[in-house]
Amino acid sequence: MKINIYKNPLKLGEAAGNLAAQLIKETINEKGQANIILATGTSQFETINQLIKEDIDWSKVVMFHLDEYIGLPMTELASFRKYLKERFLDKVPPLKEAYLINGESDPEGEIAKLKAIIEKHPIDVALVGIGENGHLAFNDPPADFDTEEPYLIVDLDEQCRKQQMGEGWFASLEEVPTQAISMSVKQIMKSQHIICSVPDERKAQAVKNSLEQPVSNMFPASILQLHPNCSFYLDEASASLLSNIVEGKEA
Repeated sequence: MKINIYKNPLKLGEAAGNLAAQLIKETINEKGQANIILATGTSQFETINQLIKEDIDWSKVVMFHLDEYIGLPMTELASFRKYLKERFLDKVPPLKEAYLINGESDPEGEIAKLKAIIEKHPIDVALVGIGENGHLAFNDPPADFDTEEPYLIVDLDEQCRKQQMGEGWFASLEEVPTQAISMSVKQIMKSQHIICSVPDERKAQAVKNSLEQPVSNMFPASILQLHPNCSFYLDEASASLLSNIVEGKEA
């Protein structure tokens, strides 16, 4: 586990995106193709902005993403499919494949379809974040650490839903869906490399719990402590409650 802390959140995203690009290019050179996971939300803005600037042969990249609300059309502001299309897919050359989660009409069928696909695409690089409640993807506490299913239907807790409203994706709590399709914790942990970007003071307690508490499904992202190739990118605000810094600060 490597922890990098930046004074400037923009530098955080730049460094995380740069590492992701380096790993993707190395994987393409080695295997001829890279399978990646992209996260969404405000924590990923700068990381994705950097990633689209990088010189990557996107025709050799297969992309999955972490989660999507059930019953939310792609036309809605909060749709993660909309987010990735507008912020990533429309700004890079065509990928080999991009598998966006569709939670609108048949969640169980979508899960079965994605399972068959991702089982044939071992993930090389995963970009993730941490929620205010410590969730990893939409695996809210107590997260299911045991399921072998790559995707599952999850219930969203109130703190998670309040975060989505607080970030401006919804006008009221009542508008935030109560369920989502989420990539499972075990599926995320199968990734060869994980890059976790977490800016902002409101994430400070979740960061502390994830990095300094014992691994527990009550702190879902704490599972990342067990991953052999996980790099955390924090800013001084999100790292402000940490008492044990593994790596030194960056400019």
